[in-house]
Amino acid sequence: MQAIWKGVISFGLVSIPVAIYSAVRKDELKFRMVRKADLSPINYKRVAEADGQEVPYAETARAYEFEKGSFVPLEEDDFKRARAPGVQSLEIMEFVAQKEIDPLFFDKPYYVEPDKKGAHAYALLRDAMAETSVVGIAKVVIRSRQHLAALRPQGQLLVLELLHFSDELVDATVIKAPVEAGGNRKEMELAKSLIGSMVTDWQPDKYRDDYKSALLDVIAEKLKAGKKAGSRRPPSAKPAGNVVDMVEMLERSLKGFETRPKTKRKAQGQKQAA
Repeated sequence: MQAIWKGVISFGLVSIPVAIYSAVRKDELKFRMVRKADLSPINYKRVAEADGQEVPYAETARAYEFEKGSFVPLEEDDFKRARAPGVQSLEIMEFVAQKEIDPLFFDKPYYVEPDKKGAHAYALLRDAMAETSVVGIAKVVIRSRQHLAALRPQGQLLVLELLHFSDELVDATVIKAPVEAGGNRKEMELAKSLIGSMVTDWQPDKYRDDYKSALLDVIAEKLKAGKKAGSRRPPSAKPAGNVVDMVEMLERSLKGFETRPKTKRKAQGQKQAA
């Protein structure tokens, strides 16, 4: 695996040489736009709005649209001048309790691997943070962009979680949510019982992308049939009607879960994962 960033973690007078590796990988199906008649791939051209002429890449430039239709051009030197200092440094500005960070701020995780020379300091920082239940808040430049980040211990590793800046989050007050209490006492007790009957151990490996699997089956079917097979339509779900009696619905749901042994539910979950 290739490191996407190499530099040092610094806190106080301590510097730890490290490399950062992506902790996630996207395994998405990729599609091309084609012409229906002969499946010829469609390519896109760079065309200027002013005259509709195609623009060679060598003649393109980046510009900021400060108002509709008005631009200020930016040269490479402008980006260099604005680039934040510490491109190869991840300086911890402060430590905070991880529980204080709203999960909405977390964006993308990276594994942090120490250089051999920094192994001792790496382990010291990792263990000290684990024992004090804090994470380090830092800024880091990755691929020419500055990010806010949280450095946290996870087992034997340090994990760097890129964070959203606060002004990147949409104000939650614009979202409408019910202000009344969630049901009467009986409904609440039944809802809590239903939730309790569905609680199980976290087993992330048992969850799969069902849509991707089904789409691959459709693709395989069309290939086997010489690209002539029609697409299979999933059974349409009936629209949910208004729930008139919440207590009745909760009781029926709870009864259904209580009649199934817990071991059977776990086995079924593992079967679906296979």
